[in-house]
Amino acid sequence: MDDEEQFVQKHTEIHPGYASFIAHLTTLASTYLPPFIYVTDPNNPRVTASVIDAIFHDASSIPDAPPTLYVHVNAVACFTPRIFYDTVLNSLAGWKPSWQDGCQLWSGDDAQRYNDSIDSFLHGLRKLRLERTGDRSRGQGKGKGKAVARTNEQEPSMVIFIERAERLFEKLPELVVPLSRLAELSRIHVSVILLSSVSWEDIRPALGASPNPYYLDVEPLAKQDILQRLVSAFRSTSMSQSSSDATHTIYHPALQPLYEQYVETLYSAISIYTNDPLELQYIAAARWPGFVKPVVSQYDQLVQQAEEEGSEAPALEPPTTEARLRLIKFFLPTFTAALDALYPRLDNAADWAAKNDYTEGQSNGDGPSKRAALASGFEADHLPRMSKFILIAAFLASTNPSKSDLRMFGRGPEERKKRRRRSASSRKSGGAQTIVKVSQRLLGPATFPLDRLLAILGALLEENDYETRPHDPRFELPGEYTDMEIGRIHVYAAVRSRFLDMVVKPNVQLTSQIAELTFMRALHRTSATDKLDGPPMFKCGISHEVALRLARDLDVPLNELMWDPA
Repeated sequence: MDDEEQFVQKHTEIHPGYASFIAHLTTLASTYLPPFIYVTDPNNPRVTASVIDAIFHDASSIPDAPPTLYVHVNAVACFTPRIFYDTVLNSLAGWKPSWQDGCQLWSGDDAQRYNDSIDSFLHGLRKLRLERTGDRSRGQGKGKGKAVARTNEQEPSMVIFIERAERLFEKLPELVVPLSRLAELSRIHVSVILLSSVSWEDIRPALGASPNPYYLDVEPLAKQDILQRLVSAFRSTSMSQSSSDATHTIYHPALQPLYEQYVETLYSAISIYTNDPLELQYIAAARWPGFVKPVVSQYDQLVQQAEEEGSEAPALEPPTTEARLRLIKFFLPTFTAALDALYPRLDNAADWAAKNDYTEGQSNGDGPSKRAALASGFEADHLPRMSKFILIAAFLASTNPSKSDLRMFGRGPEERKKRRRRSASSRKSGGAQTIVKVSQRLLGPATFPLDRLLAILGALLEENDYETRPHDPRFELPGEYTDMEIGRIHVYAAVRSRFLDMVVKPNVQLTSQIAELTFMRALHRTSATDKLDGPPMFKCGISHEVALRLARDLDVPLNELMWDPA
């Protein structure tokens, strides 16, 4: 195995799934690096950026590769041309501005500014190349010997790597064409590498001003590569921590088999939403201390018992298969909860792990799923009375078929005779088997129009809210007060939120309860907000347990109003 193969193998072990990309880029770096390279990775651009960083930071280990001056620039941070010029020149020159020196930028030996325009930036690159070439050839000898040394010494190559290149096309479009022709304009050996999740055809400058780049497409990572990367992060964390560290037991090498099964279950649960290894690693690191805490607590008790008895402390062993399955079943509901809080960065990993830490009382049935249900009930208990009726009506509209509304909510004697759905027999009289329909509760909530929700709400209010409503002499006819409430809710639900302040008078103390419930995710709007034809469509967002709790608070017989309560 030659040196180049060893270099590729070393970085492939660190970055699994990038073997072909690393081999391709290493071959280019060791032979001839094109002046303009465009790397497309629509799946994991941040991981690809770390791979390119690792290759060029270790470019001295690449056989037959020239000396390389490398700089990594993020197009999000460089939102002006001057910031971009200063970042590139300071990094290539190895210059770090300090507060003691007045945060001066690199200006070369002649103390000139090279950040005014693209022309001054090109002069800065040439000046930097002359300084670096002079430093390398200085001290090599005098006269003819010095000339021979300059001839044999390879010219240093400059590599400018720009991450999130699509932001460069948005904020600094005037730099795209000069950067694509940077080697031609500066007349030095420089290569520009652009990394983006957008293809070059979508952001190519018009009129053919930019030359065609050297394309490099990154293949999506497989499941096994992502899991191997996550386990490698656990292994490196375990090796970096000392035995005196408080978290050493959490990342003990003996727990690696448990961590492998843990990340595999985590990936299966949330990979449909994201398969970014960095995001998965962030979520796994937040949930792992609480996941492994029962095992660590039991081990600490054994160690304390051994110290009291004066015997040798036992070695930490991974839990049995049965214990692993119990742990996974117990913590499985919290995987999606961690995704909901950590993926959009609504909370950080440390605070979320502290809020969802494992306690000893949870082993008696007070698990994460039960605590989540209690939390939902706690929020529902503080809702207004009318909002509770709306949620119950939405649950019935999502659970019952529309053809059953007249039978379930009709007020005549004929409609009250048979409200429950007859239990269908599994066989007909002739012996032929019938297809047993699955309950709507198992299929999930169905969509319903706003008009149907208001009709069911009116029936609930007339049946269950008549005794508790305040007396108003303006409404004497039966159902008149309910029609007023339904009309008020219908108007406020149909009005868009951005026009609400213009339509509602300031002295009217009413709120759009359906809009508030939609904002709280208790109702889900399935139709577009700008759709004018047809009523708005909604879907219930509460569970059966929460609906039962609300029904008990309002004395509503929920099971009698359900078409299929089983």
